[in-house]
Amino acid sequence: MILHRYYARRYVVAFLGTLGAFFTMLAMLDLVEQARRHGGTASAGDLVALSLLNVPADLYEILPLIVIISGIALFLGLARSSELVVTRAAGRSALSALTAPVLMTVVIGVMTVALFNPLVAATSRAYEARTDILRGENRVITLSDDGLWLRQGDDGAQTVIRAVSSNLDGTVLREASFLSYDASGRPRERIEANLAQLQSGHWLLRGVKRWPLSADNPETQAEQLPQMTLTSSLTATQIRDSFGDPAAISVWKLPGFIKRLETAGFSARRHQVFLQTELAQPAFLTAMLLIGAGFTMRHQRGGRVGVMVLGAILLSFGVYFLRNFAQILGENGQIPPVLAAWIPPVAAILSSLGLLLHLEDG
Repeated sequence: MILHRYYARRYVVAFLGTLGAFFTMLAMLDLVEQARRHGGTASAGDLVALSLLNVPADLYEILPLIVIISGIALFLGLARSSELVVTRAAGRSALSALTAPVLMTVVIGVMTVALFNPLVAATSRAYEARTDILRGENRVITLSDDGLWLRQGDDGAQTVIRAVSSNLDGTVLREASFLSYDASGRPRERIEANLAQLQSGHWLLRGVKRWPLSADNPETQAEQLPQMTLTSSLTATQIRDSFGDPAAISVWKLPGFIKRLETAGFSARRHQVFLQTELAQPAFLTAMLLIGAGFTMRHQRGGRVGVMVLGAILLSFGVYFLRNFAQILGENGQIPPVLAAWIPPVAAILSSLGLLLHLEDG
């Protein structure tokens, strides 16, 4: 038990040191990038705030790299100090020395998904909001339990649109309601349509009822039309982009968001794959640790150290590429989301364990 605590402490120290080094490096690089992008429109304080809001997402993205570097640093240190040799001489296998680091990696993975993921989602949303303000852009669509909401307009008028459901790209709305406001913010007109189709520069409405809200009694002056057109500044690309990155949604809120997407008629496959990938994060981090252990746990001499470290890092990048490739297949519907998220880490864990057993037991 004492030995496990010792290995766990060594691993946590290596992990925190690597994490701190990458945080400092990413913060400095991101600050330079923010100054390049927004130097003409943002103050120094705004640039620092943007950098601090963006760094957690970058750090979250390279967390597997941080884990494998921490594992390599731990096992190289133990090998060079001959502590692994002493462990084997005491009757313990090298695999038993992996117990504490693996458990700590699983704990780190669970904490990452449960705590760090919501933090990254919050900072990502704040970062997007600040950059949208600096660029003069706004999100045009919002999902809620009672349907989806869109907003369009210019300085002269604004229109709020609500629909019960839509097609996959949001260009066809069903049971849509259009509420127009004038430049002073007063309601001007209300339109209900059974179907609204977004075309180039306008909405084509069918099954229309129209109320002039400036009248004393709008209901008596309401008119029903088989169809009509309504000028629009929206495009299908704007609507799709307004959903944003799934990474900007907390893993705790993703199931509800996916349900609202599907209820509104949109495809939620991308978000489903992302959710399963997040749930598989502890397993993927464990795979990274085992890859590093497989190449660096044995006593190294001379130039073999550099070769083994390079081999571990290259193999980890290969597994990372395979995971991203599986995600793409899952998002395109080629394989189920669960398989897309879980097959790469499980395969990497089994392969690493096979390598370790071969090295230990021949």
